[in-house]
Amino acid sequence: MSRRGRAAVVGCRPAAAALALLLLAATACGSRLPESAFGTGGRAPDLATDTGVTAQEIRIGIITSVTSPVGGEAFTGPRYGALAFFRALADRGALHGRTVRVLTCDDGGSALGNVDCAHRMIDQERVFALVAGSVLDYGGAPYVDAHAVPDVGGQPIGTAYDRWPHLYSIYGSSAPRDGRSVGWDGTLYQSTEVYRFLKERLGARSAAVVAYNQADSARYARQLEEGLRAEGFRVLSQSVDLALPGFQTVAAAMKADGSELLFDAMDSRGNAALCQALDAAGVRLTAKVTNVQNWSETVREDYRDSPNCRNNLWATSASRNYEDTGQSAVADFRAALARYYPEREGQLSAWELEGWAAAQWLTDAMDSCGAALTRACVERFMNRTEPYDAHGLLIPTDFTRQPRPTGPTLACLNAARWQDEAFDGRGGWVSQVPDPATACYDVPQLPYRP
Repeated sequence: MSRRGRAAVVGCRPAAAALALLLLAATACGSRLPESAFGTGGRAPDLATDTGVTAQEIRIGIITSVTSPVGGEAFTGPRYGALAFFRALADRGALHGRTVRVLTCDDGGSALGNVDCAHRMIDQERVFALVAGSVLDYGGAPYVDAHAVPDVGGQPIGTAYDRWPHLYSIYGSSAPRDGRSVGWDGTLYQSTEVYRFLKERLGARSAAVVAYNQADSARYARQLEEGLRAEGFRVLSQSVDLALPGFQTVAAAMKADGSELLFDAMDSRGNAALCQALDAAGVRLTAKVTNVQNWSETVREDYRDSPNCRNNLWATSASRNYEDTGQSAVADFRAALARYYPEREGQLSAWELEGWAAAQWLTDAMDSCGAALTRACVERFMNRTEPYDAHGLLIPTDFTRQPRPTGPTLACLNAARWQDEAFDGRGGWVSQVPDPATACYDVPQLPYRP
């Protein structure tokens, strides 16, 4: 039985949720590296050691769907988290005598644009590695992999990170990643720790799942329903028209059913409208459960017309709550964001923190190489069997290949709830798990084909 801080649908691997929805529409010590990393005995390395590495500089690329069809803020969080990390790193000094230069590319949210960004980063900018990618369609993944460019800490919105060996998602993977097929011969697995946690924590036994009458939304909804039923939930399935959703009808059905939990396969706009209908109908949920992509300060505004629903929002992830500033790595992240990007206070998100963690992961991998920095050395670090936690920001995970799942797995998660009265009335996400690395459950693994 393996211990994994990741699951394939709602819990510690939110990729399937993000894909379904998106297809619809510092301080000086911030880097937290040993002092030996910031110098080479008074002199820089004597020569370039690999592509993108000179005696003075390391070039790193970030590809983001900034101007995607679903809006500018949908994907930008990881990029800002990573940029803040590298600015904090630069303020402290060089990494073994080399500064880190970060180049960014906006792929416009299209596969063709992503291919163009991959070519620009590899052929023109000649970057050493990619980091903290968050893209709608990773069309350039085969090109990145063919050139053996390490891509560290990306958001697995599609299936590329479950296929290509030089791509390393922020959540780790136990799949073969041999370049031939996704997962295990085209099959991935979801584990059910989120449903187990909510059942045990809240005593809930019934749930509603709401989706659009659209193929990707409906497919993800079926995965939600399968996971819920595997944990013994009674499930109410509701479908609404993508163009003219009748949320009042859904609210009436949920009230009649007495649904305790609400899951959805919809975009932010649909979620906000559904919550308005629920509040208007007097539906009182035990929890409305969302994923890490929506673990953000923007819910304050997004749900301004449905305060009851907003105060029942729960989110799950495989990373720390960005409100947990008593944890030193979170405090470093918050200080750097406030220093370098103060205008983003209202967009603070779990994805930003995960972008910071991705930059930390790549930097730790580069630091392990000393002055003799190579891609092969970085990938040896990434492929270690020792789990990695980004200095406490991530549930420990790795890229150790495992056989096709055949039984239960020990899966962990973090969870938080939005509360308007928290933090002296400021409102925010309140952690519901003392230590994500210990909130673990022996749960089944359910196969699905993406």
